Amino acid sequence: MNSLTDRQHAVTLIDKAISSGAGKAKACCEIGICLRTYNRWVQDGKVTPDRRPLAKRPKPLNALSEIEKQTILSSANDEAYKSLPPSQIVPALADKGLYVASESTFYRVLKEADQQHHRGRSQKPTKKPISTHQAQKPNQVWCWGITWLPGPAKGVYYYLYLIIDLYSRKVIGWEVYATVSSENASELVNKASSREKIPPNKTLVLHSDNGSPMKGSSLQTTLHNLKINRSFSRPRVSNDNAFVESFFRTCKYRPDYPYKGFEVIEDAQAWVLQFVTWYNEEHKHSSLKFVTPGQRHNGLAQRICEKRRELYSEAKQQHPERW
Repeated sequence: MNSLTDRQHAVTLIDKAISSGAGKAKACCEIGICLRTYNRWVQDGKVTPDRRPLAKRPKPLNALSEIEKQTILSSANDEAYKSLPPSQIVPALADKGLYVASESTFYRVLKEADQQHHRGRSQKPTKKPISTHQAQKPNQVWCWGITWLPGPAKGVYYYLYLIIDLYSRKVIGWEVYATVSSENASELVNKASSREKIPPNKTLVLHSDNGSPMKGSSLQTTLHNLKINRSFSRPRVSNDNAFVESFFRTCKYRPDYPYKGFEVIEDAQAWVLQFVTWYNEEHKHSSLKFVTPGQRHNGLAQRICEKRRELYSEAKQQHPERW
């Protein structure tokens, strides 16, 4: 957009060139405009200002009404969804048979209302690392690891042992212990294998980093008896057990995470129990097309996504101009 002063200066230079014998089209070309632009700028011998800012444009047919915008804001600020991003709110509403707006529309309306900000104590997400294993169905690859949980005093910790299924991201097994040992890990694997009813001839890989509990004799004996194959992170590759580390990050950046410490180990166990229940049965995972790990593990994900697709198709027929 050109200011009136710039237009007047350009027209003065063109008129001066014309009076010196230059062609009008050539003079306009030297300035960087076409002849039609010059004729539009100069009317009745005067240079006119840009009228685009004053133009009255019709309202787009796909524009949202104020009621629809308020419905979007009300949904985003609802008690059940106020801590979720639009990428999880839309499928959550779809699972209830409701379609309010698309994900991008949610983001746009929230931004207009100055409600689109990064929340929580975590840093902004970065690019996800590539896995060294692939799974086509549940119980083909398990990943496990250990992380500390703060205790009642500085330097006192409890330890969360965790196994997660690579395909479904479901927590297969977990325990909270006061110590780190291969014996504790062996007990965890035994419980997880029994709970998932893993047959002896099942091809199952247990992936972990290179910590001492992961390589202890007690755990190795258990894996040998259960015919579970071992897998370790590659040397000097810090993100080779990324799915477990991602889970630990989700765990420790929950709004209700007691980062000041657990008084007793029973408190830690109770908190992890409710967190794992939420993660498996309520948390809509961004890497699983926003179904829960439990739904993916139990084979329900495809049907849920099909129902959403049908709902979105009906919504598209009602307002095709918005798609």
